[in-house]
Amino acid sequence: MFWYQVAMARRFRRLKLLLIIAISPLSVVPVVGAIPSSPFSKGFGTSADVIQPAPVQQDVYILGPGDRLQLQMLDPSAQAYGGSLEILNDGTASLALLGSAQLTGLTISQATQWLTQLYGRFLIRPELTLSLSQPRAMQVTVLGEVQTPGLYSLSAVGEASAVAGVAGAGNPGLPTVVSAIQKAGGITLNSNIRSVSLRRKLPGLSNEVKQVTLDLARLLQNGNLSQNPFVFDGDTITVARAQDPLPEEVIALGAINLSPQTINVNIIGEVRSPGPLQVKANTPLVQAILKAGGPTDWRARKNNVELVRINRNGSVSRQTFSLNYNQGVSNAFNPPLREGDSVIVPRSLYGKTVDVMNQVIAPLGQALNFYTIYCSLGNNNGTNRC
Repeated sequence: MFWYQVAMARRFRRLKLLLIIAISPLSVVPVVGAIPSSPFSKGFGTSADVIQPAPVQQDVYILGPGDRLQLQMLDPSAQAYGGSLEILNDGTASLALLGSAQLTGLTISQATQWLTQLYGRFLIRPELTLSLSQPRAMQVTVLGEVQTPGLYSLSAVGEASAVAGVAGAGNPGLPTVVSAIQKAGGITLNSNIRSVSLRRKLPGLSNEVKQVTLDLARLLQNGNLSQNPFVFDGDTITVARAQDPLPEEVIALGAINLSPQTINVNIIGEVRSPGPLQVKANTPLVQAILKAGGPTDWRARKNNVELVRINRNGSVSRQTFSLNYNQGVSNAFNPPLREGDSVIVPRSLYGKTVDVMNQVIAPLGQALNFYTIYCSLGNNNGTNRC
């Protein structure tokens, strides 16, 4: 009877083991060098499918190549399997005991569940914690009505989202939609900051994306921080073109806040300190000239100051302004400057006359000096040359 019970117990354990392997989603044991696929992947699609928008503020970080992770095993006997991980360009990370595992496209929570299942094939207590020690740079595409559309890299460490006049609008180290627009040179005069679309990929290996529309005017006027979410790697931000004229206060706020903190311009001509100059974004023309030392007395032609600007389409525009210290910011009389602008303060008629006279008199003075020296040398030798 005893041996019969032992045999039945062994048969029951074998049946139980086969049943566990049959129903387990991880029935294939990953070997060293193998790349097990993620149970959260949905397969690759042929095109991006836009799904119903959801609040982007609730989105969680998605892992990708370049992320550094810290793995800690809770079982003291398995702590040797933990340590620092880095996701490679192929989306995998090398792990002790497992080999390589695909982590790209997963959230931290999903990756934790996935690695727990993998380690459960080898360890009695596979519980672990996974944390992000160093996030990768965010590759963000900024399109539409911005000064320089294109692909930008926003560092998740040390990249500050500064929004003047809106307390707490940015968190240093975490790039936002506003910091991405600032990186692209700021908005144009034709931008509609009430219609800024954010397109974002969903977790997993599918091509499903979500798209929401943000109203940055609510951020700038009311401090609604929900309109300035953090950006994720692969996001696409599009600033729409304004069809109807926006209120002047909205345009003014957008020009001040949705631009870089500083720009580089060139002040040329009759100023006391000509050359390249770094000023705050949207600094008016008159203030930039004053920062360059102001126009030189008598020599500067103050009623014919020229602004040279290279447009987005490659063309060059030239406008002439009269220098008026009492004039406020105005596109018609005292325009705010943009990155790369050149301001030329020409010479007055007096300055040109003085320069011509100097060019004529200087050679005569040199000749006269030579003649005087020649005569003095002759007189010293007792010869009267002059």
